[in-house]
Amino acid sequence: MIKKPAEKIILGIDPGTNMMGYAVIQSVSQKFSLLGIGVLNFSKLDDPYLKLKGIFREVSLVIDKYHPDELAVEAPFFGKNVQSMLKLGRAQGVAIAAAVSRELPVTEYSPRKVKQSVTGNGNAAKEKVAEMLVRLLGTQGALLEGEKLDATDALAVAVCHHFQPAVAQKSSRKKGWEGFIRDNPDRVK
Repeated sequence: MIKKPAEKIILGIDPGTNMMGYAVIQSVSQKFSLLGIGVLNFSKLDDPYLKLKGIFREVSLVIDKYHPDELAVEAPFFGKNVQSMLKLGRAQGVAIAAAVSRELPVTEYSPRKVKQSVTGNGNAAKEKVAEMLVRLLGTQGALLEGEKLDATDALAVAVCHHFQPAVAQKSSRKKGWEGFIRDNPDRVK
């Protein structure tokens, strides 16, 4: 009996309250292809709670359209502005809630891990990440032309997840501080 290569659909999310990037890839063995990419725009909404409602609704619609097997999401980057990080964390949490409500396993990656997985350099600029994604997609790279960096960042998150060994992905879903510390050594000092 011939064993089929593992196939899965991965939804990558780059969270944001005004602009949220998403990308959907199909992963088969060591290869992947782009199924969909875009930006969900909530900048016209003034009420922060309506933005969160919109995020839940729109992420749920993306999930219903592409039927992903897993969600990969970028962790909020800690900067100097605590309010920005709080808003970003809320957006990420609502996107995760949409996935969990559809029974999707969720894996979170630090921005540094995403850049490292895609470019080999954890400090790469967003433009360098986008360039590498075009290369990795080969003929499908033309589909990224004109896409906003929020969308290519989401694609980078999905590709990062694709490159991770299955054992590492399962361990990242373990609960508790021990699992968090093991899976995020760059975030714990």
